[in-house]
Amino acid sequence: MLFSPLEQFEIYPLRPIRFNSFDLSITNSTVMMFRVFCVLTLSSLVLAHPSTSRIVPSRWQTVVEALYSIVQTRVQPLGSKGQPYFPFIFVLFRFILVSNLLGLVPYSFTVTSHLIVTLALTRRVWVGKLLIGVRLHGIHLLGRFLPAGAPLVRAPRLVPMEIRSFFITLISLSVRLFANRMAGHILLKVIAGFAWTRMLAGGLLWVAHFIPLLVLFMLLWLETGVAMVQAYVFSLLTAMYIGDMLAGGH
Repeated sequence: MLFSPLEQFEIYPLRPIRFNSFDLSITNSTVMMFRVFCVLTLSSLVLAHPSTSRIVPSRWQTVVEALYSIVQTRVQPLGSKGQPYFPFIFVLFRFILVSNLLGLVPYSFTVTSHLIVTLALTRRVWVGKLLIGVRLHGIHLLGRFLPAGAPLVRAPRLVPMEIRSFFITLISLSVRLFANRMAGHILLKVIAGFAWTRMLAGGLLWVAHFIPLLVLFMLLWLETGVAMVQAYVFSLLTAMYIGDMLAGGH
């Protein structure tokens, strides 16, 4: 039983493994990421099976095609230059989506509720967009730090602001996903604990515990929607950041 709302985010080793000064222990977070990887791999294998290639798609094929279309509509405005980055954005979207949904299963673990995980995903997006900008525009990429048409006398104020906005994506993109998942899970745990204490109290309070249970049920559906929306928002912003680098400036 969990006694603290924050206890569900604790990372603990399932099999301690140490190599010199390195800690290579298998943790609950590691196991959950492996489960996410298995789900993504199995879903891809099932979809690639010849029996799923039908004129009338199956339910599973319809779901995957819908997810494909959602991401494709975000990448399509980038034009032909943005199409090579569609696989990366699609895999990123599916990873976050499956991680969020599996994290809603009772007694499971949500890897995206940890800032280190979301920051690692964001770092790859940020470094990737920087490499794209340098490869396509070279030194001219620095021109994005001074908006076109801006008076040169305002450069000492505008350039630091643009530099901060360029680096702030490392924080905003990662914190948005981490904070949403963590806040939602804490709220669910608090309401579940409140209902549990009412039930243990007995008497009229036992009857009253159905009220927080109803609220918990509705919030669970809300959290399911938020889990999907957060995966979509992360992929949408990734596509926007890549498109910004393809354009090369303001």
